[in-house]
Amino acid sequence: MKKLQKSIDNKCKGCKFMRFLKTFFHSTERYRKMNAIRIITICAMATGMLCARSVTIHAQQQGTTMSSISKTAADNSIQKLINANGEKNRFRIERGVRQTASLWTRDDGSEQEFESFCAKHFIVDEQKLKTLFEKISENFESILGHYNKISLDLKRALHLDLGPIEPVDEIFGGFDPYAHFTDDFYRNKIAFIITLNFPFYNLKEKNELGPKWTRLEWAYARMGDLFTSRVPARLNQEFSEVTTTADTYIAQYNIYMGQLLDAKGKTLFPAELRLISHWGLRDELKSRYADKNGLAKQRMIYEVMKRIISQEIPEPVINNKTHQWNPATNKMFLDGKETAFRSEPNTRFQHWLNIYRVCRKIDPYTPAYPNMILRQFDQNTELSYEEVEKLFTGLMSSETVRKTGALISKRLKRKLEPFDIWYDGFKARSTISEDELSQKTRTLYPTHKHFEKDMPNILVKLGFGEQRAKTIASMIVVDASRGAGHAWGAQMKSEKAHLRSRSGKDGMDYKGYNIAMHEFGHNVEQTITLQDVDYYMLNGVPTTAFTEAIAFNFQKRDLDVLGIKNEIPNQKELESLDKLWSSYEIMGVALLDMRVWKWLYANPDADAEQLKNQVSKTAKEIWNEFYAPVFGVKDQTILAIYSHMIDNPIYLPAYPLGHLIEFQINQYFEGKNMAVEMDRMLKQGRILPQVWMKGAVGKEISIEPMLKAGEEALRVMK
Repeated sequence: MKKLQKSIDNKCKGCKFMRFLKTFFHSTERYRKMNAIRIITICAMATGMLCARSVTIHAQQQGTTMSSISKTAADNSIQKLINANGEKNRFRIERGVRQTASLWTRDDGSEQEFESFCAKHFIVDEQKLKTLFEKISENFESILGHYNKISLDLKRALHLDLGPIEPVDEIFGGFDPYAHFTDDFYRNKIAFIITLNFPFYNLKEKNELGPKWTRLEWAYARMGDLFTSRVPARLNQEFSEVTTTADTYIAQYNIYMGQLLDAKGKTLFPAELRLISHWGLRDELKSRYADKNGLAKQRMIYEVMKRIISQEIPEPVINNKTHQWNPATNKMFLDGKETAFRSEPNTRFQHWLNIYRVCRKIDPYTPAYPNMILRQFDQNTELSYEEVEKLFTGLMSSETVRKTGALISKRLKRKLEPFDIWYDGFKARSTISEDELSQKTRTLYPTHKHFEKDMPNILVKLGFGEQRAKTIASMIVVDASRGAGHAWGAQMKSEKAHLRSRSGKDGMDYKGYNIAMHEFGHNVEQTITLQDVDYYMLNGVPTTAFTEAIAFNFQKRDLDVLGIKNEIPNQKELESLDKLWSSYEIMGVALLDMRVWKWLYANPDADAEQLKNQVSKTAKEIWNEFYAPVFGVKDQTILAIYSHMIDNPIYLPAYPLGHLIEFQINQYFEGKNMAVEMDRMLKQGRILPQVWMKGAVGKEISIEPMLKAGEEALRVMK
């Protein structure tokens, strides 16, 4: 599936919309899981809450221009509207006029035309405002819904098992119906009608006001998020180029493991084993906990990782099997003889730097969120940097983590080593063979259509009422996937969601069924949050972490649906400790990503060598504060191995946040009818994450449930 995603992503790179979209989403998988309103909102990026003059000044400091409206012209419009409509409307008038002024360019008209536009289109009457909102919502549902259907249809040959992919299929699949959406609606001035009448609220304001808002006020606020910037096409193109180049660099960063030598000159891995950094290296290391002779292999992988981070790795061993290499001594051999080499010349960090520099060029066009850090946290995640950092450091410094580390050491019968951040021994292993499970799933689902037919029955087994199950299932279609599978939601109520699953000639094996259950969870979320949320502007969930939580709940119940009881001793405790340790690991990685971006903005002229040194310095600081007390060893750089840092700016914090959200939701489901509670939660739609969580489980996103469960698990597992 990842190969297919990469292929589609590359094919779409020429589309202006997709180029910009890559700022926020690394793969088409995440893109499919976002509703259209959220996609358009993210692409708009940020609003002009500042006055037109301040926006222009900030832009000019960066060598760019944005607004053509002077402060005087904006003030005149504001005063005229207040005189005509009363002081009680001052907030909406001031906010709307300044938002619109900040985005108005010379091509949109003169200052006199701007003032006339504001006078003509500002709406005071509440019923007329609601009518405007409803008309925009209805038309956007049609436009975005049909865009989504076009995109879905044109990618059929790429996504579905319909035979060989022809060149024309790739061209059609790369066509993007969203490409000119933003430009078109600024040109016809509907975007300005929205900015004038529906105020944008920043994260601080949403946090303060949101809990008291009515559903309609929330929907108005989400409409106010729609059109908030006008990033030039040349910068979208430049961002696409640097991220695509970084993607390619990462995709081709493979190590031939059979060419690695130990101190005795022996190889430890199969000759043709090729692993990508970091995913392949990490997963191979994790798999070796089940290998009696795996420790030497784990230590060798760890040495490889350290050489990649330090950029001491010989260039000839990257994606090349002509040379042999001892990563511990950093010596390279050709035909049994040691040979000189050139180390990788900071290429890894140059890619990171290139992306940062383009982000800085975009900053002036996002006045409310004038840097990438704010765009990723306040706008995209809708949790502040400080809020996220506090969650992460709270868990990482907990006594529960220290005790979990001691338990791992006891189970391994040795002292912890730095790579044990990826300890895999808490996984609850099934007592039923995969062959036995596949035999059952193949009998039940000889084709993907048999799975589709059984969806109402699956939902009933999960706790949905019979009629509710039929209704939801009737809005989902199952297709034969070319890849492993994915879920593609509808964007208008008249269309259906699509579950793409893979079945072999002998039917759907257990892996295929397990994936289908996961994607079915996504489809159920997509269907409920489109069909049953009261306003189209609120359809969906706050972030992908929430839809993943739903999908994993479906996936973890796959054996229950099959009628199989899989009794695993201490399963609940093992799952709690596994989630805790996994969160501990990825939080450190995410914190490194966050802090290095802060350093970059404080040191805008840094070169690749300086960035490399700072990454290592920050990685060691985080390690020494949060990991050395657990592992008993200092100054490790291993947190810097993740490839996401290189080609996907500040995406890593999404993973540990997802772990926390999923854990809280899962815990809340215990002892309750999951289907009833899920239905209730999802009907909240796309409001703030913290407001959503309070409505769903009664508490904001927190580390406490995970720590409490960890303590209970440690008590049982002693």
